[in-house]
Amino acid sequence: MIAISDAAQAHFCKLLEKQEEGTNIRVFVVNPGTPSAECGVSYCPPDAVEASDTILEFKGFDAVVDLESAPFLHDAEIDFTTDQMGSQLTLKAPNAKARKVEDDAPLAERIGYMIEAEINPQLASHGGKVSLVEITKDKIAVLQFGGGCNGCSMVDVTLKDGIEKQMLAKFSGELNGVKDATEHQAGEHSYY
Repeated sequence: MIAISDAAQAHFCKLLEKQEEGTNIRVFVVNPGTPSAECGVSYCPPDAVEASDTILEFKGFDAVVDLESAPFLHDAEIDFTTDQMGSQLTLKAPNAKARKVEDDAPLAERIGYMIEAEINPQLASHGGKVSLVEITKDKIAVLQFGGGCNGCSMVDVTLKDGIEKQMLAKFSGELNGVKDATEHQAGEHSYY
């Protein structure tokens, strides 16, 4: 579920030496499965472990994950690096904003996951987002743009040269194209 580098494990062990005996770390996601999801790590005293928690054993400590966060921490990585600028603990959780779906899940679920995990983070820098409206019987994914994408002069380029190329490559044979269902209205909200 979570990979913790040797450097990060050593860092946690050093920090935990100064805590109450039996204290471990807790890895969690606040607002899991939403665009505002944030990952974190905190101390987890022995009396804070719940029966429903998942316990992951590492060298010198356990990582405790709550039931709600667990599905969103698949493929998460924690690392600790030191360079000229100092030390940094990094937590990468690619599935925090969208629960990972299985490869054999229905096409609409897999497209929805791709949108939340790959496409919307790219569009967010412009205040935009996209969602799946439907998949037609002709295998066309119909998308609805929102936020800064609504009325943006570059939406056609984003759709055809960005989103459609990514989706057709990922869902080759299952998808024939992508279409925009948005009635674009330019305004102050649009990013140009």
